[in-house]
Amino acid sequence: MADVEACSSRDSLENGDGCSLVLELTEDDPLFHKKKKLLNDKGFGVKEQIHLQSSMCPDSISNSLETMLRIGRIIHVDEVELYFGEFDTQMGFYSPRNELETLNSILARVNTLLSHQMHKKMNVWQGLQAAIILKIQEFGNQIKEVARIDKNYTCEKEKCLVQWGESNGVKTKLEIAYVGGAGRGAVAMEDLRVGDIALEIPVSIILSEDLVHKSDMYNVLGKIEGMSSETMLLLWSMKEKHNCGSKFKNYFDSLPKEFHTGLSFGVDAIMALEGTLLLEEIMQAKEHLRTQYDELFPRLCNDYPDIFPPKFYTWEQFLWACELFYSNSMKIIFADGKLRTCLIPIAGFLNHSLNPHIVHYGRVDSATNSLKFPLSRPCNIGEQCCLSYGNFSTSHLITFYGFSPQGDNRYDVIPIDIDVGQADCFEDCPMSNWTTHMVRGTWLSKNHNIFNYGLPSPLLDYLRRVRNPMQYEKTLQQPDLEIELEVLEDLQSTFSNMMEILGDTDFGDGENTSWDVKLALEFKDLQRRIISSILTSCSAGRSLVESELSRVMSKD
Repeated sequence: MADVEACSSRDSLENGDGCSLVLELTEDDPLFHKKKKLLNDKGFGVKEQIHLQSSMCPDSISNSLETMLRIGRIIHVDEVELYFGEFDTQMGFYSPRNELETLNSILARVNTLLSHQMHKKMNVWQGLQAAIILKIQEFGNQIKEVARIDKNYTCEKEKCLVQWGESNGVKTKLEIAYVGGAGRGAVAMEDLRVGDIALEIPVSIILSEDLVHKSDMYNVLGKIEGMSSETMLLLWSMKEKHNCGSKFKNYFDSLPKEFHTGLSFGVDAIMALEGTLLLEEIMQAKEHLRTQYDELFPRLCNDYPDIFPPKFYTWEQFLWACELFYSNSMKIIFADGKLRTCLIPIAGFLNHSLNPHIVHYGRVDSATNSLKFPLSRPCNIGEQCCLSYGNFSTSHLITFYGFSPQGDNRYDVIPIDIDVGQADCFEDCPMSNWTTHMVRGTWLSKNHNIFNYGLPSPLLDYLRRVRNPMQYEKTLQQPDLEIELEVLEDLQSTFSNMMEILGDTDFGDGENTSWDVKLALEFKDLQRRIISSILTSCSAGRSLVESELSRVMSKD
């Protein structure tokens, strides 16, 4: 979750009339050719210079900013957003993630220029800065979420941890509270603006591999071939949490005795997941962890019982530690430039949101030797302050974090098992060169017209080319319409089989349903809703095509 921009503004220029900001799509972007094609289709190149006049009025600044956003949105679009290619014309963005990323990337560049104070046209940059911040505030109001704070939960252990942190240099504008539906969370103690530091953690209390290197454990683990620094820290933490004199005792005391992630699903929950993507993900993850555990234990305990006491290294405790690392660790770039996986006290209380306040937080500030969590959008007093764990599907979030996010997760995709061959490889058409295909809930699409149906264009185009390898034209001619019918009928058949495997809806036993079965049933219902929407779109699409085909044939 490191704060590393894939591409951004590269330069700024000043002249007699004003100044310019340069936005560039770099060639090292994995999606360069597809993004380049999209930029060209919109009338832009991979490097654009946006001119700002010295005497610009607010409307002119707004127009220039909109041009920057049109370019920046494409530069920052990710693979899923690009595949589905859905630009929300009503809301004016691809996704909340994309819009926040774009606005903050431009703002960061402008802030850097202003901080250097080298420019004669400071008023221009200040005007642009104000326009961007206003845009972020307006956007934040659109995606604002209301959290219900449970005042009955005292959070005593959490408060002790925060006090310990503050005595060790932590600076925070957040307090820990119990949030309905989310468990422990961080709530703003004052109105926070864009750029404000909500939380600052000194490196001295971050748990990283350096702690292992200072312990007797390293003399053993460092000699094991293939032993990663992450696994070393995990094994160190399994023992350290039992150390009453540990510097990090308050941190370990604040951790739950059990993590309710998919890795701890019981037999009933696993059975409830039959036919879902989540079942496969959980089983693969647990098999990987069991193999890893068996490679290390009981060998380490037998050979070095003083360093690895058997009572601290059972399978159950190993699984607990894995759940801790999966759900709480962060990848951080330290001042030496090295990327480390760490446990960060207090920061673990920040919950995930599809509309986060904090997006960039993965790099240690060398000037203060601390990790800072700046706001990418405002957070008002009493509002839960959230960050983004990453662009993950709900199945991934349940497996490794133990929750299902609120709202429509645009990364809830179902991969389509298609053997992509030459039919999908056209060198002169980068947007067609997809090696994998997927679908998601068609309610996320705004285009349900003929030739679209709310389904992804790359998948439809691929299936059309399979039937007609020659250049396919989306025309209202009989041959093309007949191909459309075949494509929709095949998709309908495929997803009807998927729906049949999922079986009927099971609502569980109400209040008596265990946490894991409840999560399993929620996910199964989500996958059922996605497949149902695809079947509905296919059926509606067939009606559209059949109607048009009847009209064409009646003319003949």
